[in-house]
Amino acid sequence: MPTKDIVISNKLGLHARAAAKLTQLASKFSSEVFISRGAQRVNAKSIMGVMMLAAGLGVTVKLDASGSDAEQALSEIETLFDS
Repeated sequence: MPTKDIVISNKLGLHARAAAKLTQLASKFSSEVFISRGAQRVNAKSIMGVMMLAAGLGVTVKLDASGSDAEQALSEIETLFDS
């Protein structure tokens, strides 16, 4: 299962609009995609779950995915966070 660590660089953190973009992108893939902060791990396709992480500026989150397009999913999500 591929994983990636991402540091939140948006000054507003993983707020509603950013969470919506993440869940929209994650939903394009057939793979299961999860995002975690500390011990809390949520489905990246769930906007409520992503927002409950309350990941602010400078927080490191971990992405993991499993499935046929897992690598592509993580790569595209990483690009989203970098933009």
